[in-house]
Amino acid sequence: MEQIADLQAHVDKAIDWIWKLLPNLALAIILLIVGLWIIKFLNRMVRKFFERKDYDPTLETFLQSFIRIALKVILFVLVVTQLGVKTSSLVAMIGAAGLAIGLALQGSLANFAGGVLILLFKPFKVGDFISAQGVDGTVKEISIFNTKLNTFGNQLAIIPNGQLSNGNVINYNAENTRRDKFDIGIGYGSNIKKAKDILLAICADRDTILKDPMPEVYVGELADSSVNLTLRFWAKNEDFWAAHFYVVEETKKRFDGAGIEIPFPQRVLHQPEKA
Repeated sequence: MEQIADLQAHVDKAIDWIWKLLPNLALAIILLIVGLWIIKFLNRMVRKFFERKDYDPTLETFLQSFIRIALKVILFVLVVTQLGVKTSSLVAMIGAAGLAIGLALQGSLANFAGGVLILLFKPFKVGDFISAQGVDGTVKEISIFNTKLNTFGNQLAIIPNGQLSNGNVINYNAENTRRDKFDIGIGYGSNIKKAKDILLAICADRDTILKDPMPEVYVGELADSSVNLTLRFWAKNEDFWAAHFYVVEETKKRFDGAGIEIPFPQRVLHQPEKA
């Protein structure tokens, strides 16, 4: 009988505790729902604000991610406090959890710091074509922890910000113009001056190849089976690849028309005579 009485007492205490908790629990749920809606609304307002103003897309993406995470952390604290957890206990718990999480997620913290450095020093921005960590692509998005690139083949490459901020990055859009280097070999019996004049004429005939600085042609190397010429010319970023492929194709056509040999590897097979 005593055991039944003790069990009944525990059940009564549990029921009383649940009844006391229900109002706070209901308020916490309402606070959570309303808070998530407010966060979503604020994010939408921030996005519209950036759309009206001519701000850097890099700053827009980073701030939206940061604001969203910060507001959710604040909402979590408010909801837990509403459930009756004391603020002092919550702060101590968050501090201990923060230390443990910080030790466990050192890489993520490094990526966050890398994102801040990218935002501050701006080695590249959204829309730039860069080469980093063995990946070439156009910057699609810079978030808090990583940067997304669209590669030439339209694949999505995700690179942690920590590696980007500490590694080598080549930004092909940092300057308005780029210089191309095109190497072509001609036969030893071909006229070097004629070949050089043809290469310069190819550049002169193309409007997208800049005339200042002027294109230049040099004899770069006397190789085993060819005289290697080096053509250097400048073009605007948006015209670079079109100019490059034009020069390659036009060189083959004009060299063939002028009788200038472009050496290529050959193999001669000798078949022994039958006895």
